[in-house]
Amino acid sequence: MDLIEAYCSTCKEETEQEILSESRDLITRCTVCGLTSRRPLPPEPEPVIVKTIVSRESDSYVAKAELMKGELIEVGDYIVAEKDDGEGAGVEIMSIEIKDKRVTKAIAEEIDTIWTRAIDEVIVRISVHDGKKTLPMYVACDGDDRFTIDEIVKIDNVRARIDHICLRNGMIQRRRGKYEVANKIKRVYAYRL
Repeated sequence: MDLIEAYCSTCKEETEQEILSESRDLITRCTVCGLTSRRPLPPEPEPVIVKTIVSRESDSYVAKAELMKGELIEVGDYIVAEKDDGEGAGVEIMSIEIKDKRVTKAIAEEIDTIWTRAIDEVIVRISVHDGKKTLPMYVACDGDDRFTIDEIVKIDNVRARIDHICLRNGMIQRRRGKYEVANKIKRVYAYRL
């Protein structure tokens, strides 16, 4: 049951109104007196196009994000950024720029630039230790692919068991059987089998 606050002509005040139907008009019923009334639909929020810088590993490109007027955007939010050719990418907001200042949150129409990193496809760095030396390896994968502690992985014909995972937020995952998704991972540490 969806409710809105609206004026009731019987009660002569603002009351809670139950929304009965949404078509060309909004049909509501007062929860106090039961009066049913028709009122115009509220206007759809206007879209706001915001310049977005997308970083994908060592490359960056300019894109745009369509947000809604009045929408609160924060660092860590996930949005879609589109290039001019229509190609879209899932991105995580890393920083927000307003009038040459960096902030952690802002209303959509105040934002000059959103700085993001692509999370739909990522490169996961894996350090494989064989007892004497450590091999740096890289795996291209989807941002939501899972890496599990104690899992055996095969990278370029090298088999290794995942020992621990360092995350972008500074945390370290060591608990056996726990997993992390690729777009949150800074580096995976494994032992060669």
